[in-house]
Formats: sequence, C-alpha cells, structure tokens
Amino acid sequence: MKTIAFIAQKGGTGKTTLALSLAVAAQEAGQVAVIIDLDPQATACNWGDRRKLEAPVIVDAQPARLVRALEKAEESGVDLALIDTPARSEQSALAAAKAADLVVIPCRPQIYDLETLPNSREIVNLAGKKPSLVLLNAVPPWPGRQEEALEAAKTFEMPVCPKMLGHRAAFGDAAALGRSVLEYDSTGKAAEEVREVYKYIMRQLAK
Repeated sequence: MKTIAFIAQKGGTGKTTLALSLAVAAQEAGQVAVIIDLDPQATACNWGDRRKLEAPVIVDAQPARLVRALEKAEESGVDLALIDTPARSEQSALAAAKAADLVVIPCRPQIYDLETLPNSREIVNLAGKKPSLVLLNAVPPWPGRQEEALEAAKTFEMPVCPKMLGHRAAFGDAAALGRSVLEYDSTGKAAEEVREVYKYIMRQLAK
C-alpha cells in the first residue's frame, strides 16, 4: 500500500478536493483507495455522506490513531491511502507526513499561499525529509499564468509538480453532489487535469 499525505499550513489550498479527486482517479484506474480524514471539520466525511456510495471509503480519524487506521487499511487490501489534514495544525500535518510515502503540498499561485511553503517544508524535514511535491491548484487560465506560477513556486527550492489544476467551477459543482469532477464531467478539462496529476504522482510513488 502507498500513502500520500496532503498538508498545507494555510487554509483554502484545496487539500480535501485534491485528496477526493485523486481517490476517485485511483478507483477509475482499478485501485482500491481510502481517504483518512484528520480534519475536525470533516469535510471529506461530509462529501462521503452526500455521495451515498461505498467507494472510496472515508475514515474519520485522529492523529494519534493514524498509524492504526493505515494498518487496518492495508490489512483490508487498500492500494492507496490518502490523508487529508487540517490547516494550521502542525500535529496532524507532522503525523501524516511521518506516515506517508509522499507528501503533497497544494498551493494556490498567490504570494500569501506561496509564503507558507517554508513552513510546510519544515514539517516535511521534521518528519524525516520525506519525499515531497508542491502542487499548484486553482491556477487562473490566463495566458502565461501557469508558467509564472511554476517559476514562483520553484523559488522556494522545493520539488514542484509540472502538472497543475486550474481554477474551475466544476470542482465546486461536483463536490456539492458528492462527486468528483471525474464523475461530474468525465471528459471536461478539470477531469483531464486530475488524471494527469494522478499519473504523475503514481510515477513518483513508483520510484
């Protein structure tokens, strides 16, 4: 079983949306995925309630019980575990980073978000310098904006995913129905971007 932790010390970066989207992408690719929700706001769990489907499984957990939750997931035949963490909670972020094979740090292409990357890097280092990846999210579709965002993220000297997610209404529309964009509009641009991010992350996990 492979484990991905989604951490960011700023709220609104898209950790939950990304975790849910990649879980459904994994399911689409034939993997068994589980989402472990460490956020007291239980956003992922609420999405699962609206979804009313058995998969992907969402587990409501606390940082102190994370290791056991992952053990149970592996015993149940899960291929991919995705840990969603709350913002501004170093305890949850550190626990998730320690347990992960890869730490993904979603970040919007704005200076307020980018400036929090060193805090996330510090958590990754405290966890034992786990492999990590900055993933740009909600990138405006303006010409040249993607390239500008990538260059800005690289200045913080952290690995940056060359694939990114655009600022698209489909993410919010799908979430309101308990769906991912892969199910809401399977041939849309948002779904295409999620699949590209999923493939890239799977390649990183295979290294």
